[in-house]
Parts: sequence; C-alpha cells; structure tokens
Amino acid sequence: MRKRTLVSVLFLFSLLFLLPDQGRKLHASAEDSTDEVTDPPKVEEKLGGHGGLSTDSDVVHRESESISKKSLRSNAEKFEFQAEVSRLMDIIINSLYSNKDIFLRELISNASDALDKIRFLALTDKDVLGEGDTAKLEIQIKLDKAKKILCIRDRGIGMTKEDLIKNLGTIAKSGTSAFVEKMQSSGDLNLIGQFGVGFYSAYLVADYIEVISKHNDDIQHVWESKADGKFAVSEDTWNEPLGRGTEIRLHLRDEAGEYLEESKLKDLVKRYSEFINFPIHLWASKEVETEVPVEEDESTEEETETPSTEVEKEEDAEDEDSEKKQKTKKVKETVYEWELLNDVKAIWLRSPKEVTEEEYTKFYHSLSKDFSEEKPMAWSHFNAEGDVEFKAVLYVPPKAPHDLYESYYNSNKANLKLYVRRVFISDEFDELLPKYLSFLKGLVDSDTLPLNVSREMLQQHSSLKTIKKKLIRKALDMIRKLAEEDPDEVHDDDKKDVEKSGENDEKKGQYTKFWNEFGKSIKLGIIEDASNRNRLAKLLRFETTKSDGKLTSLDQYIKRMKKGQKDVFYITGSSKEQLEKSPFLERLIKKGYEVIFFTDPVDEYLMQYLMDYEDKKFQNVSKEGLKVGKDSKVKELKEAFKELTKWWKESLASENVDDVKISNRLADTPCVVVTSKFGWSANMERIMQSQTLSDANKQAYMRGKRVLEINPRHPIIKELKERVASDPEDESVKETAQLMYQTALIESGFVLNDPKDFAGRIYNSVKSSLKISPDAVAEEEVEAEETETSEDATEAKSDDLPGGGLNIEAEQVEDEAPTKDEL
Repeated sequence: MRKRTLVSVLFLFSLLFLLPDQGRKLHASAEDSTDEVTDPPKVEEKLGGHGGLSTDSDVVHRESESISKKSLRSNAEKFEFQAEVSRLMDIIINSLYSNKDIFLRELISNASDALDKIRFLALTDKDVLGEGDTAKLEIQIKLDKAKKILCIRDRGIGMTKEDLIKNLGTIAKSGTSAFVEKMQSSGDLNLIGQFGVGFYSAYLVADYIEVISKHNDDIQHVWESKADGKFAVSEDTWNEPLGRGTEIRLHLRDEAGEYLEESKLKDLVKRYSEFINFPIHLWASKEVETEVPVEEDESTEEETETPSTEVEKEEDAEDEDSEKKQKTKKVKETVYEWELLNDVKAIWLRSPKEVTEEEYTKFYHSLSKDFSEEKPMAWSHFNAEGDVEFKAVLYVPPKAPHDLYESYYNSNKANLKLYVRRVFISDEFDELLPKYLSFLKGLVDSDTLPLNVSREMLQQHSSLKTIKKKLIRKALDMIRKLAEEDPDEVHDDDKKDVEKSGENDEKKGQYTKFWNEFGKSIKLGIIEDASNRNRLAKLLRFETTKSDGKLTSLDQYIKRMKKGQKDVFYITGSSKEQLEKSPFLERLIKKGYEVIFFTDPVDEYLMQYLMDYEDKKFQNVSKEGLKVGKDSKVKELKEAFKELTKWWKESLASENVDDVKISNRLADTPCVVVTSKFGWSANMERIMQSQTLSDANKQAYMRGKRVLEINPRHPIIKELKERVASDPEDESVKETAQLMYQTALIESGFVLNDPKDFAGRIYNSVKSSLKISPDAVAEEEVEAEETETSEDATEAKSDDLPGGGLNIEAEQVEDEAPTKDEL
C-alpha cells in the first residue's frame, strides 16, 4: 500500500508541473447539454443573510428544488478539469487516503484556513468582517437524512468565481498557498494551512458536490461537479445568501450512510478537529420536557371525587374568586439546536505560566479519555524552536495500564497524538517516542512538519529524529524533576530544611509511586537507549542492605560509599528476603559495605548494559573478581590450603568446576560457588531455563565457568584439610567433598543437574550420623496370597441362582414378615 501511495504521489506531482495552470473553459449550449433542468426560482432581492445554515421552510423548499437532480445546471458555465484530471482524482480518492473518515477533517481544516485568512485581514481592516452574524467566525455542520446531504459551512474569506475555477478546478492548487506568498512580508502566517488537495477527499463519500461561496469582492456563486471530468460554475440566485463564506454540500453515496448519524459526526470532530481555533457547531437533535396544557376531557378523567373538609371548601371558594390556572402536563419533545463540539481549548498554544493546574488536569482527562478523579503525576509544557518548530504537552499518568509490558516489542500502541496546526493527524507514529516511554500521554503540534498531501504520512524522517530527540530530553527532565520535588528523595543533609518548610506535602512519595508503576520502563530504556543511558541511570531506584526498606538512587549510594571503595556492589535474585540470607553478603556486611538488591528479572539484562556510573564500575558479588579490603594472610592461607584445593579440583573434574580457590567473601559459610565475570550468574541461568522456548544446548556456551570458593577459617574446611593430608584416597572424604559442593551449588542459587544423586548422598550422610550400616536397605514387602473370603463366596452363590440372588432374598423376607392379624 505504501509503495502504491508513493508511486501515485510522484506521478501526481510530475503531472502538476506539466499541466497548464488553468482549466479549459467550455460554454454550454442547449444542443449539447443532456442534463437540462428548469431554472430554479430566484430569491428576493431584499432577502438578507441568515445567521447560519438556515432552517426557514421557504429556503429549504427552494434548496430542495435546486438539488433534486444531481446534474449540472443548464444556465451555468461549464469547464473541464485539467487534462488527465479524472485519472488524478482517481489516484487521490483511491490511493492517497486510506481512511474515509478523514474527509471531514480535511473539509473542517480548509474551513479553518478560510477563517484564519479573514481574521488576519481583519487585523488591518475591520470592515471585512461585516456586521451581525456574518462577523461570527465559526464552522457549522448540518445533515439532511432524507436527502442524504451533509453540509459544512464556514464564515471565512470565501471564494470569487475566479477562485472557484482556479482552486477547485486545478488539483493541488491551494488558494491558501497563494495567499501566504502574497502576504508573506506582512506578518506571521504560521497558523494558516497550505493544504488544498484535501477538498477532493470528499469524493470518498459523495458522488456529487456543491460548493456555494461568497467573497466580499464578488457575488455569490455555485461550483458543482460529479468528479466525472467536468465541473460547472454559475451565479447563485436560488440558495440562501451566505453573507460571506463557503458552504459545501455533499450528496452522500448509498454506502456512506453512516455519516448521516449525529453520533458519528461528533466522534469524528472530537477525534480530528477538537482543537480547531474556531467553534464547530452541529445542528443536533435533543429531547426536552415541555409543559403543555391539558385538554378538558383529560382533566375530568384525572379528577376523582373525594370528601372535602371545611378548610378545603374555604380554599375552593378562594380559588373560585381568583383566576383559575390552566392545568398542564410534561411531554418529551425532540428539538433541534446548534451544539458546540469543540469546547476543550488548546492549552498548548498558551504560555505555560498562564495555564493553571486545574486546566492541565482537565486537559489530561480530555486527552487521555481518563474519567477518574486522579491527577497526572507530572506534566511538561514546552515550545521547541529550530529546524522543526513544535509545541508539546507531555503527561505522566497516575497509573500504568495493566497490559503495559505484555507483548512489549510486538505492540504498536502509542499515547502521543500528532497534530499539524491543531488538526489531528495520527497517533500511530512510533518514531516520535521510543517504546520505553510509550506510557507517557500527550500531544505534539507542529506548524512546519512536512506531510504528504493526504496528511497521513511524514515525508522527511530527519524531522522525526529531531522531534524525537527533543521529546526524550524533555520527558526525562520531567521525570527527574518529579524526583527532585519529592521530599522523600532529598538527601539526609537537606531533610531538616525540607521538614521545617512543610511544603510539597502533596508531592511526598510521588516518585516512589512512579517507580512502582513505571520503573521497569526506565530499566528498559537503559537497555535500549545508549545515548541517554546516563540520564536514565540517575532515575534508577532500588533497595540496599542499608536503605531500611526504602528506595535509594545511585547518587545516594555513591555518597555513602566507604573510603577506598572503587566498585558498586550488587546482587541479583528472586526476592529481597532470599538475598538478605545469601552467603555472598556475609563478609561485605560485616565490613560495612552497602550492596544493592536487584530482584526484577529484567535487572539481569539491565546490568549487562549498565557497566559503570560516575566512573564507578559495577561488581556482582556472586561473580569472581570481588575485592573486599586487604587480607594480610592471603598468601599464607593459599599456601597452607594448596594441597586441599588441588585435590578438591581433581575430585570435581566431572562437575565442570574450573577452579577451587580461597574465598575473601565468606564469614560463616564453609564454601560457595561463583561464576566467571562475563558469564551468566546463577539467577540468570534460572531465568533462561524457565523460558518457554529455551534450548539447553545453545545456552551451554553462555554459562559461566564455575569456581568453588572455600572459607579457610571454617571448621569443616579445616577438618577436611587434615583428612585429605592424612589419606587423600579415603572414599568417605571424597563423598563429603562432593556433598559439600552440591550443597554450595544450591545455596548459591544454582539448579542441580542430578537431584537424585544429591538426595542419595544426603541419605548416606544421615545413615552415618545414625550409625546405620551403609549397606542397609529397606525391607522387602511380603506379598500375601489372595484367598476367597466368605462374603465373596456368598455373593458368588447368590449370583449363580436363577433370577438373581438379591430378588430371591427379598421375596423370602416378604414371606417371613408377620401379618396384621398376627400382630
């Protein structure tokens, strides 16, 4: 579809350069006109302009006569579109636009352009606006279900006869473009659109179109065409005088009946044109309750005879003296009135200093269709200038949607709406914000963004890159500011001043709330966005061994680092409770080091990309390479346990253990298993093995080499050293060494390859502790011979009897029962 669109657009513009600027004029004659109609009656000369799409019955009658036949009027001047226009219009209707709904957006946008022009001219000459209703700058929409007609009316600058021929007879000829060129030096015309081809999108839903227009410099004319290669322009002497402006009548196709529904038109205006500068009114129906007099017959039926008291008689007598009030009843009636459709103001066009908090909140609820009472956590309102100028408003929602991370990389959801001159273009531009910021809601409105003629696709990706870069910066600044304004995020040194001030109580705990809702998005951003990795790292929050259950940042961690500490220590696992008991933390905690807890599965991927922060390297305390202070006896211990480490490594050759070393991270645990620095940790192995489509063979090369670290100060290790020194071939010692390694694997977070083998070693150890012979086995079960019981024999005999044993027994019971006389 995109390829076809691109080819069509290129073909369109190539023809524009080759074709003449003016349509060929053909005068009609009675002989060659096959669509003659009787001339409609003329309006009275003194008939003034009405205040909108008139509902006067005489006017409706005259208009119905003029549009009863979808054919060109015989007394009109007829023209041909530019050469090959039928082909071009076919391309526009069938290729440029992928959604029929946008025809209303295009027509309203053109109406807004016309209103912008007359408003601009009125700055220097107020007389151009006229008086009364004509001076009202508005857009009106009216529909006629019976005749299948949809009307769009504006009080803009209007078009002369020459404008109608040039602007509507030439594809992509924009009257606004010429207006901009003419008035370029006299002021800022950024708000005036330059789209002319959008008018022809009306033929997506209509097979016959009338354009009635009145310019201050000309009389009222009618342009009409069936998109069959011809159009006609004639003086309008039968329709209601417009005063000034343009009215477009769409005679809808049979398959476009949905656009005759008020609800459909309201939805389209709300979606595409909600923030147009000028009010948009729809002639809509409404049910109201009115009081009507009750007829005498009805009133007598409703009255009932009841006994009256003396007080009531006196009141009746007084009522007789006073004028009797006529009885009424309430009846529902359908009335029609102009309904305003775009009551939400485009606050992004105003200065951020002028917009109140209530207005930002109201605008958020309107934009996001969130009808809860919760306020957005934060917002950012800014203007960007440069190669691409745009205005934007971004919001952080109060809650994350339930499906935010489901199919994260496959979904195309976007909460950022793109507008051009307050006209909605699309919310499907994934290039405006990266996926990790897709939870943000807001809009971007550009006056200079280059779009193709259908306004549905951007032409230059460089513009998108510029907008995206600025949006990311502003979004991250907004989130950072949310953290800075949260009193809970203030450093300990500044807490007293904040507590004394007592301000910003409403913002207390806001960043913690944000992190709980959208923290995973920040982590995904660190993985995906290398250029903003450092900015995103400042937004990271986590719990540590010293945070007392509260969230802390990397900046706060670095500020609390011990003197001489070069690395940022962290550990990954499935829960904080599990990690707090990890043997890897024993010596670090004793020496006063702070360790970060990472318990989210995405944290394993995160730390593969976040290698350093503020010149500090990250060190996983469950991997090799950990340096905790200096131990003066390291060399002595290595030499003293050299024989044990060598023997243990050889005995674990079948377990793929790379080495056995003296540990500097253990205090109370005899041994642990660590992985190589650049391999998977135990937690990462567990995550990968739980994947639905994981392949164990392909994952083997990513598993880190395992190293058994022993605690030389632990009594078990000391005793094992002595046993190995006395008899290295002792099978019981080998069994013990193997059992300790498997236990260390489990405690370090690994999954055993052979749980049955480990269980067998545990049972042997229990036997030994209970002084049970290693060769002792469970007693065999004595199988009893199957014998026929007396009950089974009885049942078998009864089954062999004719008629069934149970029935015979029942009859016997009945015979043996005592009779009434016997009783």
